[in-house]
Amino acid sequence: MLEHGHTGGPSRSPAAQTTSALIERGYIRLLTFNLQVGIQTSAYHHYLTRSWQHVLPNPQRLKRLAMMGSVLEQFDVVGLQEVDGGSFRSSRVNQVEYLAAQAGFPHYFQQLNRNLGQFAQHSNGLLSRLVPSHIEEHRLPGMLPGRGAIHVRYGDGPDALHIFVAHLALSHRGRVRQLNYLSDVIEPLRHVVVMGDLNCTPEQLHAHERFSTSLPLHPVKPLLSYPSWQPRRALDHILLSQTLEAAEVRVLDHLFSDHLPIAVDLPLPAACLAAIRPSV
Repeated sequence: MLEHGHTGGPSRSPAAQTTSALIERGYIRLLTFNLQVGIQTSAYHHYLTRSWQHVLPNPQRLKRLAMMGSVLEQFDVVGLQEVDGGSFRSSRVNQVEYLAAQAGFPHYFQQLNRNLGQFAQHSNGLLSRLVPSHIEEHRLPGMLPGRGAIHVRYGDGPDALHIFVAHLALSHRGRVRQLNYLSDVIEPLRHVVVMGDLNCTPEQLHAHERFSTSLPLHPVKPLLSYPSWQPRRALDHILLSQTLEAAEVRVLDHLFSDHLPIAVDLPLPAACLAAIRPSV
């Protein structure tokens, strides 16, 4: 579901004005974050002692989400993984919608990947200050259903900006199939960002020849993001096509989850800026 909050209407709406302001700045601020449905994790034993929070509500969860929102508000496009779409364990709170409100995003989108009814609504999420031209959901292949990717397009034509928010499988075989799928979607596109918890290292990504061919990557310094309390592996990524180059790449401080957020300041080529500029 794509939600626009109270924005919308003609091109001079607040949303279009926000997009114009970002375009005038010349770059956008991106963030990807696996927030582990708001569970505070700062040691391996917490996976056991706090596992009950995956099925039961915790009154501290909303406080954590509010603190996350104060960080997310610094960015223009945010990709979220392991968010709950509103179930018993999240106290019926759609965490994508809640974070959008807390951080003041006029547009948000929730992709429900694993529907466990009232018990859990496993989802990906997108928060955006830019006006999306089109959003598409992809159900990624795998032995176990429940992995997905959000494809958002900003602008039209060959110089549109395409951003994918993905959460890939834990198993190597599953990730290979999912990267094959994404390769087919990405290959004809020009300006592309893929961000999310990809559950694999940069070396594993580069070893996947088909994906590396479809998305020839600028060398971006890998940032250790997992586990958040003593990061040793680069599992969370913001990947850029060769037409794009990051101005700054950084990892953010611990925000309760077992993953650290990854952020990129991304200048956009002039043709891409022109493609996403709202009509007046």
